[in-house]
Amino acid sequence: MKVAVFGRFYNERTTISVETLFNYLIKKDIDAYIETEFFNLIKSNEQNKKGYTSFKTFDTLDTSFDLLVSVGGDGTILRAITFVKDLGIPIIGINTGRLGFLATIQVDGIENAIQDIIDGKYKISERSLLSIETTPENNNITSLNFALNEITVSRKNTTSMITVETHLDNEYLTSYWSDGLIVSTPTGSTGYSLSCGGPVITPGTNSFVLTPIAPHNLSARPLVVPDTTEIQLRVNGREEQHLVSLDSRIATLDNGTLIKIKKASFKIKMIDLLNESFLDTLRKKLLWGEDKRN
Repeated sequence: MKVAVFGRFYNERTTISVETLFNYLIKKDIDAYIETEFFNLIKSNEQNKKGYTSFKTFDTLDTSFDLLVSVGGDGTILRAITFVKDLGIPIIGINTGRLGFLATIQVDGIENAIQDIIDGKYKISERSLLSIETTPENNNITSLNFALNEITVSRKNTTSMITVETHLDNEYLTSYWSDGLIVSTPTGSTGYSLSCGGPVITPGTNSFVLTPIAPHNLSARPLVVPDTTEIQLRVNGREEQHLVSLDSRIATLDNGTLIKIKKASFKIKMIDLLNESFLDTLRKKLLWGEDKRN
């Protein structure tokens, strides 16, 4: 088995998880590759390497990899998909913070989780993504023009609201007068969209959600649309520019830019262990009232 390991931070919260994971990969003689920047971060902070230096590193992935293990939180998985792209490599997340919807493996369950994957005791949850095109094109978007959670337009250097003119399949819907607009996948429905009053949607639902951010027009409510819908947006406001974010990646667009958002041509494969489910995680989140992106 050829495994890629990705993380963004190495601190007291991640140390135990990283050590447990690496030791088990060594024990199982798994062909492990660590993302280069993460490896250098570990190397600069870890005095006793315990054989980790025998691991190879990667800057890009290819289809020879069987699995990517993300060490962090849901935000780390969102960054990990920029390596996986459309390669179809399954992803599993080890959580180093509070309970997440994507990174669900706790430190005391790492060894069992890796062994279950080795033994084939898991299922694949395919997650839809959003893709974006702009006219005129923006170079900061075209190379990685997809998002797993959401694509958001928002105000930039102003406290004034913006107007987001919105069309669905070329038919005018409304102009949101707000701080911005979130277009969310089912996966992202438990993130920023939920914080702004959007509904929770189960991962397999073939829908997207449009959620306005602090709308001034009080009649504006979150809207669920089929994921076959093409969404067209144009932003206007007192400033000349606004922001567009793809998960945690941000670019600046000129007002009046045509933004087209639709379902991406590929999906991300998340590994679900047989002893866990989205609804189980949702119940725990509702009980604990916790949410955190790392």
